[in-house]
Amino acid sequence: MLSDDVKEQFFVCNLKKCQGACCVEGDSGAPLEQEELAILDDIYEDVKPFLTKEGIREIEKQGKYTTDQDNDYVTPIINGRECAYAIRDKKGTLKCGIEQAHQAGKTSFRKPISCHLYPLRIDTYDNYDAVNYHRWYICNPACDLGRELGVPLYRFLKDPLIRKYGEDWYDELVDKIERG
Repeated sequence: MLSDDVKEQFFVCNLKKCQGACCVEGDSGAPLEQEELAILDDIYEDVKPFLTKEGIREIEKQGKYTTDQDNDYVTPIINGRECAYAIRDKKGTLKCGIEQAHQAGKTSFRKPISCHLYPLRIDTYDNYDAVNYHRWYICNPACDLGRELGVPLYRFLKDPLIRKYGEDWYDELVDKIERG
């Protein structure tokens, strides 16, 4: 079940403007799926060289994942804010240490699907997923850039949507949206 925003909203991440604020803002870490917990356990030693000292300290204190106020699994955070897996590049932009390890060929896991799909959030129910656009002021520059470039949200998130639901599902989505 998809919100209309998935087809109507324009979006292209604009890291130059937001500096990766989604990795530091909010009240808990990034949501994790059950199957991602074992993956984080397995890849931690390969990811560790890409993390900050503070991130490593928090992961080793809290665990590779923790739970939030709703008892959902999330990434640990530093001082109640920044994801423990986040790192800053030379320009101060937050990036994912897990993804940096992936890009360096150290792991086949790119990053948690919730991060890859952001700004979409998924609520899972017994028989379906509800896929909703998360409106947040920190993404206003991404909405502006998406409108400027004419890139709809579902096109910007093609790869993570395929990763989550498969290519056939994505092709059906595009067909339904573009045929009206």
